[in-house]
Amino acid sequence: MADLLNPADPAFARDPYPYYARLRARGPAARVDLANGTHAWLVTGYREARAVLADPRFSNVPPKAAGRPRPDSPARRAQACLARHMLNSDAPDHTRLRRLTAAAFTPRRVDALRPRIARLAAGLAGDLAARLERDGSADLVDAFAFPLPVLVIGEVLGVPEADRADLREWTYRVGSPADALAPGAMDAAWTALHAYFTALIADKRRAPGDDLFSSLVHDAREGGLTDGELLAMAFLLLFAGYETTMNLLASAVLLLLTHPGELSTARRDTGGRRWDAVAEEALRHASPLEGTTWRRTTEEVDLGGGAVIPAGSSVLVVLAAANRDPGRFPEPDAFRPGRYLPGPERAAAHVAFGHGPHFCLGARLARLEAAVALPLLFDALPGLRLAADPGLLPYRPGLLVRGPRELPVTR
Repeated sequence: MADLLNPADPAFARDPYPYYARLRARGPAARVDLANGTHAWLVTGYREARAVLADPRFSNVPPKAAGRPRPDSPARRAQACLARHMLNSDAPDHTRLRRLTAAAFTPRRVDALRPRIARLAAGLAGDLAARLERDGSADLVDAFAFPLPVLVIGEVLGVPEADRADLREWTYRVGSPADALAPGAMDAAWTALHAYFTALIADKRRAPGDDLFSSLVHDAREGGLTDGELLAMAFLLLFAGYETTMNLLASAVLLLLTHPGELSTARRDTGGRRWDAVAEEALRHASPLEGTTWRRTTEEVDLGGGAVIPAGSSVLVVLAAANRDPGRFPEPDAFRPGRYLPGPERAAAHVAFGHGPHFCLGARLARLEAAVALPLLFDALPGLRLAADPGLLPYRPGLLVRGPRELPVTR
């Protein structure tokens, strides 16, 4: 058996890859005891990860008895809405929900956001430069990596610009560790988000615009989403829209600042291909989603290699581990953007955005934000450098998302 896994351990959060390598050496999937007294099967191999993510025997629907009962409150009810999103569903419900949402993430719609992303990124880079000039140092996560995707997803969702400061504050609270906030602040943010999106949905029903919510707000009798489904979709798109991209931007900046040769090479490229490769390699090397949503086997599944997972088992596909499978990626622990340059030697596709029916709808948008924002940031701040030991940076705990919680920089 592997050592007891404690996802909240800061040392594990900072560098989980040696642990995953030990698991992978045992086979395609391993049963792991968790620090909370439960156990789960972790899938760490690249081939097996793709197979599980496309296998309907692994259900995304949480068991009805999952979690401990908690007192009812507006905040609990708001959080309950999140649990009803399409990532926690199987076909045919998932197929219907995804079909209704996919139209908002077509290549044409996403690519049309490029000029707006560039303006937002340039403005934030300018603000960061002014803060560094004034204070000497700043947290790049707080000043750049977090606000940019929040502002962009606000565009996609059709959130009025005047409301986005509030949206950013509420999402910051619900995405922060509870002990980092004043008592009651997180519950208040959940309640505010629920009330805000309820009102926004009503507004879109009365006066639709050219945005995602307006395209989703249809009468349920005509095959559209109900108000409850719209609320769940709002939470999902909000958090999926900023969490992944925030971690991608922060991790990419950290990797470039600790690999100055790669940064110099990217900055000499005027065609943009190198920056695209930087984003792609950052997705592989520092997967913003450490694992997928939890799955449960509906029957016994033999993955081969001695891994027989019983029916009713909790299963987590560890994307971060699959993306460093040495059987698929030569020198998997090395940061080498060149492996994703166009050509016959281009590396295998990573699984940072998942695979199969639940492949991330926002993948193209996240890639676009990184490819646009990173060169703008380093053009605005050519002398940007770390203001802390990279080996001591705090990382977001848990098994679902991964990225530095703080990234102190100076110039």
